[in-house]
Amino acid sequence: MSATDPLIDAFIEMLAAERGAAANTLEAYRRDLEDYVAFLATSDTTIVHARASDVASYLRDLAEKGLAATSRARRLSALRQFYKFLVAEGHIEDDPVVGIQGPKMGQTLPKTLSVTEVDRLIEAAKARIESTTGRERYAAVRLYCLLEMLYATGMRVSELVSLPRSVLQGDSRVLTIKGKGGRERLVPLNAAARAALDQYLALGEDADDGLSPTVRTKWLFPSKSAEGHLTRQRLGQELKELAIAAGIDPRRVSPHVLRHAFASHLLDRGADLRSVQQLLGHADISTTQIYTHVLEERLRRLVLDHHPLAKAKLG
Repeated sequence: MSATDPLIDAFIEMLAAERGAAANTLEAYRRDLEDYVAFLATSDTTIVHARASDVASYLRDLAEKGLAATSRARRLSALRQFYKFLVAEGHIEDDPVVGIQGPKMGQTLPKTLSVTEVDRLIEAAKARIESTTGRERYAAVRLYCLLEMLYATGMRVSELVSLPRSVLQGDSRVLTIKGKGGRERLVPLNAAARAALDQYLALGEDADDGLSPTVRTKWLFPSKSAEGHLTRQRLGQELKELAIAAGIDPRRVSPHVLRHAFASHLLDRGADLRSVQQLLGHADISTTQIYTHVLEERLRRLVLDHHPLAKAKLG
């Protein structure tokens, strides 16, 4: 075991205790840092003795091995946080990552839907309810409820499908959501989402499909899956089927796309970035800022497509 392992352990413990990082996140940090330690060992260098040139050599080595720019940027981010921690704890005096430039990447904007497209999905969900009976109608009412709640709250799909029934206790206008790292946040339900939820709960009390009486289950959206609740994969499949019915390319529709739509539509209507960050449950506002780029791109395309001088030839 390397002499630097206790430093990595201390850093991981800090991430877990102070930032509430999830187990998968902690494991990813550990793997990245251990890979860096292994690289330093090839030149008889340790974490506490590494210089900026060592960090730069490590990044070049990753590039030469064909590691994607996004993965290299993640490794560099892990090193930045790790060395800041070491400086703050007094293990080293100088941070070797200061001044190191990350790999250049083309910005990938999140996929989203227009307000009109979301409206078409909602209308298709309502139409499915009217055209079905029995077990199929129960599934249609549930899907409509899930769709309205996704778009009203911007919840992560894992947060939505695993909602316990106890979340309904208290003020019916808001839900208390437990997100990544166990962090809790409040998300409001608009009138449409509340009505859809009431319709779903009322139907569940009388349905005869063997699983729907939600009053007798722990989960708000129970199913016969191993988890005991609706799976994210099943919800994704149902949304793609709904997209086909709405005349939308199913490849463009997923629970996460509806989360993107929630955020971008809020910002488009004047919501401030900090509020959207809190609603989405982002730990860092820089994660939320990607949606401002979505709006900028939309405006750019609007100008290019409709301004009379946009396509004019120069000279």
